[in-house]
Amino acid sequence: MRFVFARRRPALLCLLISVLGFLAATARADLVWSASTGWRVEGGALAGLAGAEGRNALDQMNRARSSEEAGSSGSAIRGYQSIAKKYPNSIYAPEALYRSAKLRLARKEYTKAFDDFQQVLGRYPNTRRFNEIVGEQYRIAAALLDGARGRMLFGLLPGFRQRDKAIEYFETVIANAPYSDYAPLALMNVARGHQRLGNVENSIDALDRMINNYSQTLLAPDAYLKLAQTHASLVDGPYYDQGATKESITYFTDFMLLFPSDTNISAAEKGLDGMKTMLAESKIRMADFYFYKRSNFKAARVFYNEAITAYPESAIAQKAKARLAEVEAKAAGQPVPPKPGEPAVAPKKKRFLFF
Repeated sequence: MRFVFARRRPALLCLLISVLGFLAATARADLVWSASTGWRVEGGALAGLAGAEGRNALDQMNRARSSEEAGSSGSAIRGYQSIAKKYPNSIYAPEALYRSAKLRLARKEYTKAFDDFQQVLGRYPNTRRFNEIVGEQYRIAAALLDGARGRMLFGLLPGFRQRDKAIEYFETVIANAPYSDYAPLALMNVARGHQRLGNVENSIDALDRMINNYSQTLLAPDAYLKLAQTHASLVDGPYYDQGATKESITYFTDFMLLFPSDTNISAAEKGLDGMKTMLAESKIRMADFYFYKRSNFKAARVFYNEAITAYPESAIAQKAKARLAEVEAKAAGQPVPPKPGEPAVAPKKKRFLFF
């Protein structure tokens, strides 16, 4: 008996797999609309509802679609929202939320449309419209970031701009589809949005996430360059802390090494020149303070040499070398050498007074 069961086990297993495959195929039902027949379920027999409840849901879907076709978007939205609330586990719910979102988007109700789309993805992540909905969410965020106004208030006043909301929506797109083509685009827009709102540190964070998580995308060169330029925008001058200057130099250098044939290479070279000059100039200012104000020749030597090291082949380095020669002469008690193009200053003759 045990032998017979063992012989039948492969057959039973195959039968079980077939039944499960049939059930899976049956469950993959699609909701299809046609003007002649209304909504109907195709590709499967499971709608999530049965009997009177199923008929009621289908009747409500047809009434909402009829309102939509008649141009009564408000009535259609209310119908679709009611279906999504009453029958959340049915095949009708994701379609109802999707159609409500599309209608709200057409009415420029951007935040409500985005929320409806998000409900579809949150409740029904296996929806066949996943990529389409992520794309719609990205476009809503992009429109808001570019200053799109929502539905008019009371039919008279223009809606508000919501650029801060746009940044939130881009972050949602990244969370929904981190491996999609929309994710790096969304991060670049997060950086752009923060930059526009004056949140420079947040902009830097977004660009940093971009080059760390999506370094192989076509947007990586732009991210490196913008990161360098954003750090450069934080530089206040040679008298202040040069942390941002050094960060900018790092990213300009990385850009030039990683993308030597990029069309923006000349902009990177110009930016790098400016930041290296700024860093070297800050070293000279420190050295000048110790040399001229404190007569601290040791500290002056250190900072003049750092200025030379910061940008060796530049005019600023030549200036530092000339100052360094002054330091050495002064430290040795010798006449200060003339600056390039200036005549040497003859020592003053001693004058004797006779009484």
